[in-house]
Amino acid sequence: MPVPEALRRLALDPAFWTDGISDTDSLPASLRVTFPVLDGYALILDIDFPSGERALGLRKPSSGEPVQMGWAPAAGPYPAALRWWELESCARVIALADPTLPHPGLVVALLSPFAPVTADDDVTGVAAVREAAYRSLRREVPPPPPSGPEQAPLPLFADERWWPVPPSESPQVLDEAAVAALSAPAPAGFQVRSADRFPHEDLLDLVRRANERLASVPRRGWYAATRPLARQIAESGTLEGVPALLGALTEAGCDHPTVLDALSEPLVALEACWMVETLAGAAPGTLLRHHV
Repeated sequence: MPVPEALRRLALDPAFWTDGISDTDSLPASLRVTFPVLDGYALILDIDFPSGERALGLRKPSSGEPVQMGWAPAAGPYPAALRWWELESCARVIALADPTLPHPGLVVALLSPFAPVTADDDVTGVAAVREAAYRSLRREVPPPPPSGPEQAPLPLFADERWWPVPPSESPQVLDEAAVAALSAPAPAGFQVRSADRFPHEDLLDLVRRANERLASVPRRGWYAATRPLARQIAESGTLEGVPALLGALTEAGCDHPTVLDALSEPLVALEACWMVETLAGAAPGTLLRHHV
């Protein structure tokens, strides 16, 4: 799914994630972001400018308009429209189908406010996945300009303290304080799943299909040949075997960029964990719990 250019620009603006966009003159009146999941189902996020209101909808097969699942004002609170495990299953399927959207990433960052944690969730694990999602928001940063003298200085001025390196901008969109605030567990929002118009049956069908798709991944193609190694890593609790898994996948002919990137150096533990769990056919959190 091509991410709309307007959303790409917004995602690189820290204010979009924290305080809200103040200058909306260059933005469209509204923005619709469609995340196709599978079999004609899609999660759809509507963002209104300049109010900042957001609505999450579910579009089912052979339907033009989504059914609204929840609505939130700019400052929240967000409704509990999704269970965390429902969002995680859909996000994994989306990431596997769309190499431009690594997981954790834009899907989780945008939609996780609609999936607050509950007493049944692993609060630490959820916070870690959300943190990784917000950290994955990165921008291109030009290298700092060259520093230092144009010619050899006098010995008195040769010390590097005379030629400080200009500070380089961080590629992370959000600073550490913002990441921590956004990743912290939020109290469950107002309940909307009891409403008559909530698409219970369609959401249940979507999540069932998503879980079946994830369960089928380790049995297909080059993944089947490397599943025993992925299971070993998932059960070990460490990531020491990830380079061997990457080598085995490459040798088997795997060319899926999301799979290869998640297992390549520099290794990001959260991204490697979700990929190993997926390739092993393990329950989400099997490996993750050892790294949070």
